[in-house]
Amino acid sequence: MSEFVSAWRIRDFAPGEGGPAGAAHGQGAGWIPADAPGDTYRALIEAGRLADPYAGRNEAAAAWVRDREWWWHARIEIGGDDALVFEGLDTFADIHLDGVPIGSADNMFRSWRFDLSGHAPGTHDLGIRFHPTAAKVAGAPLPVWPVFTDRISRSRRTLMRKAQFGWGWDWGPDLPTIGIWKPARIEPRRAATLRSLNFTTRSIAGAAEVTVDLDLSGPVDVAVELLDPAGISVARASRHGSGPVAMTVPDPQLWWTAELGAQPLYTLVATIDGQAIRHRVGIRTIAIDQSPDPDEPGTSFFRFVLNGVPIFAKGANWVPASSFVGAIPDASYRDLLDRAVGANMNMIRVWGGGIYEHDIFYAECDRLGLLVWQDFMFACAPYPDDDPAFVENVRAEVVEQVSRLRHHACLALWCGNNENQGIQFFADHAAGTATPLAGLKFYDELIPGILADLDPATPYWPSSPWGGPSPNSMRGGDVHNWTVWHGIPLVPDTDAMGGNDSSPEGVAFTRYAEDMARFVSEFGIQGAPDIGTLERWMAPEDLVLGSQGFLDRIKDVADKASAMMAPVTGLPATLADYVDFTMLTQAEGLKFGIEHYRRRKPHCSGALIWQHNDCWPCVSWSLIDHDGVAKSAWYATRRAFAPVLASFRLDGDAAELWITNDGLAPVRDIAVIALARLAGGAEREERVPFEAAANGSACIWRGPAAHSAAHALTVRSAGGAFPANRTLLAPVKDLALAPDPGLRVRCEPMGAGLRIGIAAERYALAVRLRSDDPALRFSDNHFDLAGGEERIVTITRAGGGEIRSEAIRVSSWNGRN
Repeated sequence: MSEFVSAWRIRDFAPGEGGPAGAAHGQGAGWIPADAPGDTYRALIEAGRLADPYAGRNEAAAAWVRDREWWWHARIEIGGDDALVFEGLDTFADIHLDGVPIGSADNMFRSWRFDLSGHAPGTHDLGIRFHPTAAKVAGAPLPVWPVFTDRISRSRRTLMRKAQFGWGWDWGPDLPTIGIWKPARIEPRRAATLRSLNFTTRSIAGAAEVTVDLDLSGPVDVAVELLDPAGISVARASRHGSGPVAMTVPDPQLWWTAELGAQPLYTLVATIDGQAIRHRVGIRTIAIDQSPDPDEPGTSFFRFVLNGVPIFAKGANWVPASSFVGAIPDASYRDLLDRAVGANMNMIRVWGGGIYEHDIFYAECDRLGLLVWQDFMFACAPYPDDDPAFVENVRAEVVEQVSRLRHHACLALWCGNNENQGIQFFADHAAGTATPLAGLKFYDELIPGILADLDPATPYWPSSPWGGPSPNSMRGGDVHNWTVWHGIPLVPDTDAMGGNDSSPEGVAFTRYAEDMARFVSEFGIQGAPDIGTLERWMAPEDLVLGSQGFLDRIKDVADKASAMMAPVTGLPATLADYVDFTMLTQAEGLKFGIEHYRRRKPHCSGALIWQHNDCWPCVSWSLIDHDGVAKSAWYATRRAFAPVLASFRLDGDAAELWITNDGLAPVRDIAVIALARLAGGAEREERVPFEAAANGSACIWRGPAAHSAAHALTVRSAGGAFPANRTLLAPVKDLALAPDPGLRVRCEPMGAGLRIGIAAERYALAVRLRSDDPALRFSDNHFDLAGGEERIVTITRAGGGEIRSEAIRVSSWNGRN
């Protein structure tokens, strides 16, 4: 059995001074405790040596950490024939045993194994020196673009295999990490081990035909058995040495995304020399349909096909759940991914500027029915593919990560990078040049070559965005829509590009209606976190609109929020206004965009929001803030991603009602459409029977809908097939809302939680329940109530604990008008 090395001590030195001071033996004073896996910043905070960089204005005060030489020291017990294994060292490290170097590491995304067989059994000093990363790449040639030059030049991040976001992004702080960020262990040597395996479903017609590819460290007999979710053996096979075994599984239980079915997981047991190694696997097929779209000539589909069923991918982009990637609790992964499914998502994109996530991330996605779009860790930059040592380092990284993740049922796509080809295209277009992209060999040759050998069944995509006649073309592949928010033009083809338009009209979320993309893998609008989150992390004197402490939490330095808010809510006067105004604008904008994309099904087959989560307490595009509080947009997204959606499309003084059904069976119901008076009551109401075809989208009603500040067009389901919806007939700031909607609130205990009923006498916009407790979870929130309508909300607390009804505050937007 392996023995994990989890208790360490750390100490910093000026570069080059640790060795002479006996750091490899743990000598001297000033050492502080640290855990592995863990993080140097967290250890310093817990020891009282560093003010938390997330708090106040402390980020800049932590800059000294990156420039020091850090030593990690532990006392270990080894046997006569052991190996020392590090699953992740961040990043440039020298490993010493009893003061003698035994190896080095230079890639955060690889594991490292060192032979200890030549060392006597007993207790030894294990010391690791982590070099300042900037010093290790100083002076090396740096490929750069005309864009992002300053940011890349300062960090030289593209010359190292390290999480790119740690050097700062337009939502993240400048906190490059250091240390043992994944488990470290002493592993007894065995004659043969199972290094990795791949589980591939070749066919699901009748019985399932599956293949298990085994990668063994030596020639040995291996027995393979597949147990169904109830633990019953359904297939067996055996072979000698590495290679494939084929099995037939009768009556297979297929793995589906959450909205289409169950997520049964089989247990694959590989037995070598009496030792059983277990992996959880799912029986399913995955492919991408890129056939021509006959209804939109000159375009092609880009849609995932799961078990033979084309699906609409509803989801979000994932960034690391903390800047301190070695110290993220498992509970954070479970909570954030549970809430992705809770928002009716079926796909998560692991963005290429972060990390290949910890094992629990993929295990949870398997359990929950979340497909994973997995980027390789290259983002928004050119990379040196002409440096042989760098290329070989990347090769080893890709081989290891593909081998580690390829068996997961959730894995839907490997993607070469984030935006590299797209930015190169825009840079060349602006300069009138045609420059080869530094790094292209990785995406066009090295990565697809490895995948062809190790995981040929999982689709590969060279970049995001990619496809069509140019990167970010709406004619094929996937698109990043940053017209809304950044004002960047969409590219229907290579000849249609204009300049950026950052005016309120240029960035308005109504421009999503112009997007004819096949699949939108990034789109988003910035929104502030909950006011309670800001109060927990900011100094009281900085809780003022425009204070430096507040501006430090908005890494997208240009004031684009004002351009977004002005035509929707108007401009805020206070920080509390800013929170409410940006939240509502974000929610309204994402609702508008998602509904547009889903109405276009099947011509559009995916909408992945930027972004699901945050790595620190900040103003960003996230749906859930750093403290776990869901923004208004999370609730709007959940309704817009519902398996059956009723949505309005406005066209001048007319409106259409569309029903989008992602299910595999038709839906029959009655849509109750009303022109609701904001002052109370309804001007007219109409009941429209409909049948929505399986896996389709169609218009079921057309009618008048003139501009009006006194009305909203609403729809509800008579049979509960879809969530209630509405479209506003004037901007929020112009609505003639009753200042007092006559909210009535009743509350009663419900087990460990609360059950709250909220009713309105007059139309109530954006009814909100909030508390200063970030662990509270609301079954619904940030919703509208028509006059005479009541909504029931249940409240629970993550992790359990008492919920006091007096701590819940209920309000609506109305009082602002």
